[in-house]
Amino acid sequence: MQANYRIRTDLALETRERFEEDNVEIGGVTVDESYDEEKDIRTTVVKIETEKGARAMGKSQGTYITMEAPNMSVPDQDYHREISKELAKHLRKLAALDKEKSVLVVGLGNREVTPDALGPGVIENLHITRHVLREYGTLGIGEDRAHAVSGIVPGVMAQTGMETLEIIQGVVDETKPDVVIAIDALAARSTKRLNRTIQITDTGINPGSGVGNHRDGLNADTLGVPVIGIGIPTVVDAATIVHDAMAHLLDALEEEERKEFLEEMISPHLHSMFVTPKDVDETVKRLGFTISEGLNIALEYV
Repeated sequence: MQANYRIRTDLALETRERFEEDNVEIGGVTVDESYDEEKDIRTTVVKIETEKGARAMGKSQGTYITMEAPNMSVPDQDYHREISKELAKHLRKLAALDKEKSVLVVGLGNREVTPDALGPGVIENLHITRHVLREYGTLGIGEDRAHAVSGIVPGVMAQTGMETLEIIQGVVDETKPDVVIAIDALAARSTKRLNRTIQITDTGINPGSGVGNHRDGLNADTLGVPVIGIGIPTVVDAATIVHDAMAHLLDALEEEERKEFLEEMISPHLHSMFVTPKDVDETVKRLGFTISEGLNIALEYV
């Protein structure tokens, strides 16, 4: 049914939920869920372990960690600090930050399009150390051991005339980082996850996911180094909202009748439209700071 309406999501958790709704078991995919009642953070780890599982999910093999925090869109500094700490914990593990590394952080997206400005906002608050370490060594930052952190905002093709991958490949070839961490806005299947969910994965990321403008992926195959992807869904497909609203009204119809009706009702032009909350400006700015704090905590010591 999802394929018929092209209802899309960048979250592995939501893809897995679709199969559960249809009572379909997927081989080679494991799911582990935990809930921290005190912090009100639900964490789901989806591991795609086989090629068969990857084909069924439509995603690359690897680990997808989803943090769901219902109050993440609320301007509560203490709560966001807890989210940053949880994010840092997962990053240390996925990026193997238990020893000194050179880390390139890439802020994907378009500063001029607010729902797509998450990545650039993260770089603005990131503690950059590579240049200091190259000039003065660890004494320059007062630590015995430290990660060399660099950052870049490559912009989008309409601004540069270049694929994001081309720019990052050049930077990686020149600076030779041990790991790349890429941040981008995503699209969700459910409106309840907008600005309330963080996905971290060791499979990399496709620039432009959040606004449906997929470019060449940033991953270990294309860059030659491990790539950690971090994303927050800031938009939802307009067709998804129409589909969900109409589906509730049509519960009395048989499945085939409902599918036929919805196919006629959902206009094709809706599939190029995305919806975002009205307070997206301040929310994306706040969430960008939350992710940057998580990165700073994860990268502040070895």
